[in-house]
Amino acid sequence: MWEYTDKVKEHFLNPKNVGEIENPDGVGDVGSLSCGDALKLTFKLDDQGLIADAKVKTFGCASAIASGSALTEMMIGKTIEEAEKISNQHIADYLGGLPKEKMHCSVMGHEALEKAIACYRGTPIEEKEGSVICECFGVTDLEIIKAIQENRLKTVEEVTNFTKAGGGCERCHGDIAKIILEVQHKPQPEEKQQLTNIQKMRMIEETIEREIRPSLQLDGGDIELIDVVGNRVMVATRGACSACKSAPITLKNLVEAKLREFVTPDLVVEEVSK
Repeated sequence: MWEYTDKVKEHFLNPKNVGEIENPDGVGDVGSLSCGDALKLTFKLDDQGLIADAKVKTFGCASAIASGSALTEMMIGKTIEEAEKISNQHIADYLGGLPKEKMHCSVMGHEALEKAIACYRGTPIEEKEGSVICECFGVTDLEIIKAIQENRLKTVEEVTNFTKAGGGCERCHGDIAKIILEVQHKPQPEEKQQLTNIQKMRMIEETIEREIRPSLQLDGGDIELIDVVGNRVMVATRGACSACKSAPITLKNLVEAKLREFVTPDLVVEEVSK
């Protein structure tokens, strides 16, 4: 369960400015029902050029609904020039922060604002440019680069939290990691030669012993390597880990992450009972 601030809960349970303005001056549609989140923003200006009203229709999680609600509150009373300075981080800060896994919701709000302002100015944002990196969610390399630069992202997990890229089948994790290195002006790692199953098993065992087991044993837990089939790594939790409700998270965020870092990015960790 995500830890939400009181401000997020307020804007989720009692969202502000819900709906759609008739004959709006600007419209911004982002997301899609197929990927789980969609947001439509409309606004209207008064005679002084200030945003007199802004409304939002959101389909999605609590963070998406709260982000859309907060955005409208932040827009109303501002000029177009002032409103376009609102970033996704401003939206998150206004809400007292969002779980890192839900930062993409604030990004969605910012993208809707950009589209609505472009619509008002008569210069709609063109279709996505760049090459699609994440097929699951249709995220391009240029979108990933922009997120990395604007939010100083350093890991694949952070990119996923902000853009959803890599949050599906995870096959694009290697490409995302390369983009991060390119943005950070770091040299690309040399391509690793194809590992034999024996080499892979040995490297996995060494990584578990050196990088993973010490952390688990600090809390009375442990892990046992059961088998390696292709890129599937079968493990069994031991000690305190075997009864811990957070074990699946540990396997994903610690065990799998370390094995991908030190062995090969294609590995997938699976827990088995033995």
